[in-house]
Amino acid sequence: MAAITASMVAELRAKTDAPMMECKRALTEADGNLGKAEEILRVKLGNKATKAAARITAEGVVGISISADGKLGSIIEINCETDFVAKNDDFLQMTKACVELVAAENPADVAALSALPMGEGTIESSRTALVGKIGENMSIRRFARVEAKGKLMSYIHGGAKIGVLLDLVGGDEQLGKDLAMHIAASKPKALDATGVPAELLDTERRIAIEKARADNKPEAMLEKIAEGTVQKYLKDVTLLAQVFVKAEDGKQTVEQLIKAKGASIAGFTLYVVGEGMEKRSNDFAAEVAAQAAAAQK
Repeated sequence: MAAITASMVAELRAKTDAPMMECKRALTEADGNLGKAEEILRVKLGNKATKAAARITAEGVVGISISADGKLGSIIEINCETDFVAKNDDFLQMTKACVELVAAENPADVAALSALPMGEGTIESSRTALVGKIGENMSIRRFARVEAKGKLMSYIHGGAKIGVLLDLVGGDEQLGKDLAMHIAASKPKALDATGVPAELLDTERRIAIEKARADNKPEAMLEKIAEGTVQKYLKDVTLLAQVFVKAEDGKQTVEQLIKAKGASIAGFTLYVVGEGMEKRSNDFAAEVAAQAAAAQK
């Protein structure tokens, strides 16, 4: 039996917002496996245990660049430690330069991007110099480069905390803007069911079965219940199946909207700053006080 530490309980609580004792019980039942413990809490507590899944857990910005003809674009996420630095002009200028280089040079990965020329050195040397100047770590997390089948549209929200790059075939500028805003608001995981990883569907199916068992549903009904849960999940997380946020009747899906407009979506990229990352939990006032005390010694 694995030892359940206070830090493990705190980490699970931070991810799920479940009560401390529930977290400890789940970790004990899962023999210390954090992922399994989270599933156990979802079975017991339902969606209450997933409210933290979309929480932004690190600082930084999303940058987007699109060519004048809308045929070539790029999107990047660059992280830093505090929101204060995320608003720094030098940090924002570096983000702009990096996203433009992604489009122009088509680097294979973050390492290749970091090695590209910038100023008198490289992106990496520029990053290092900026870290030294500002006194806070920063890193390039991810990027994507898109050659459009149609025309690229974009949307940046919340101080560049959410960015969307959309490849729209047909339709007009207003439709593209509306769809990009919808993606930022609804955060789909894929365009349609074919883009949803099988492991996510397996997890939803497994949780549905365990929850049904916990509710004393007949064994013969479990698979049907699980399939219904998976289909509902797909409607929630696939763009085409989602109800359009501006639907006047409250029912029209994105797929129905674009068909009515004679358009289609070739693809999209959605970045939410810090998604899936741990956020520094330091108390800023306490940190400043500690530094002041150290300086007086």
